[in-house]
Amino acid sequence: MRSLIIFTILFCSAAAGFAQSGRLNPPAPDAPKTDQTAEQLFDEVNTYIKTKFTEFNEKKIPYDEKLRLQTIQEQKQLAAKNAARLLARNDLAGEDLYFLGRLHWFAENVDGAEESFRKYLATAEKSVAERSQTARSVVIVILARRKNFDEAEKLLVEYLNNNPVNPGERLDMESELAKFYREEKNFAKAAAHAEEAYRAAKVLFSKASRTRGLNDLYDTGLKTFEIYRDDRQIEKADKALDDLQKTGALVESTTIYYVAVNERIKYLIETGRKPLAMQFYKESMVQAVKDFKLKSWQNDILSRLKRREKHYQMLGETAPELTDVDRWFPGEAKKLADLRGKVVLLDFWATWCGPCIETFPSLVEWNQKFEKDGLVILGVTRYYGKSASDEIKDDAGEIEFLQKFKKENNLAYDFVVGKDMTNQIIYDATNLPTTVIIDRKGIIRYAETGAGREKNIQKTIEKLLAEK
Repeated sequence: MRSLIIFTILFCSAAAGFAQSGRLNPPAPDAPKTDQTAEQLFDEVNTYIKTKFTEFNEKKIPYDEKLRLQTIQEQKQLAAKNAARLLARNDLAGEDLYFLGRLHWFAENVDGAEESFRKYLATAEKSVAERSQTARSVVIVILARRKNFDEAEKLLVEYLNNNPVNPGERLDMESELAKFYREEKNFAKAAAHAEEAYRAAKVLFSKASRTRGLNDLYDTGLKTFEIYRDDRQIEKADKALDDLQKTGALVESTTIYYVAVNERIKYLIETGRKPLAMQFYKESMVQAVKDFKLKSWQNDILSRLKRREKHYQMLGETAPELTDVDRWFPGEAKKLADLRGKVVLLDFWATWCGPCIETFPSLVEWNQKFEKDGLVILGVTRYYGKSASDEIKDDAGEIEFLQKFKKENNLAYDFVVGKDMTNQIIYDATNLPTTVIIDRKGIIRYAETGAGREKNIQKTIEKLLAEK
């Protein structure tokens, strides 16, 4: 997202993708423009972002996220307005219904889109084959989200028995079905659709932009693994990650490759195969050099894996005690061993660390939501002699600052302040923030450095709390 090229990709992806949720209520229609056909009204919406981007480029308006979201919202509003214009006409039929459905879909009016597309499909003998397929694909996505699986499956068969089968539409349909079957814990069906989505992503890769293609491969490949993991299909889960690693090498994506290796190591440890995990770690360091021809690509993967080595070694092991603790407040100092039976989250942080502070809302929420179920959060820091805004003269002054900081940020969990960086070294938490989660038996089950991992952290918390 650092260039105008990526800005274009992001805009176009948002315009081309399926609507995700909600509905934009159409405004009162303007006086109908009799000189605009249904197709022209749709094209005005479909090209809106490209037109606006050209305008921004000519005026040298710099990219920012606010502008992107604003332009997408404007496109939705235009879609709602143009849909209202069409609805004001009394002679809608045939292709008009198709373009009305597309406008509703852009405006996130799911009910309107489904109604329009179903009416269009009822005139299938007179419709354009490609448009009929698009109409079917949208209805299938809607049915999947509503968990109307029987009708969705029936219509998917109809889609696959007609031409053309668009890999992008196939990807969207299969992904949505996999997602909502997974929510229902119907893992067999979820896995089948996830596999198809992954295949579609591979087909689409050579046809889409590289950014879109890599994202699709990453998402569908990882979701396939996760579904097999959730279903405790160990062999199939291993195979899914093996394939994702090979795919990463094939498309020359160090990120996909690293994620596949990293997840494989963690999964091997999680399933009681730690010796094999550490062997695989060493083998992957060698294999990465063979799989990537450029030295910079090799170094990228190797450096990422090396940074994780100590956390790999810690996973599945008894959590070491916090040592050289100077202050523990507001509660009394404890040993981690005293917290057996609880799920313990160690949040290694500092007051001057911006990404650490960004995680506070989630930490507060987890503490409020899960404390009664047995979650204990400990904010682990040390004397740094500074804060985000001013220097601190001595340890007593820093404790006073931390106490004030704790109150101002409504952090109801305990702070643990070390005399030095011993605990950060023990837990390989010298980079901040680092999160370590310990299960009820005192075993380390999660260890990651970096912000933006709240979703995975919460899933781990919920999983470990469910273990008795």
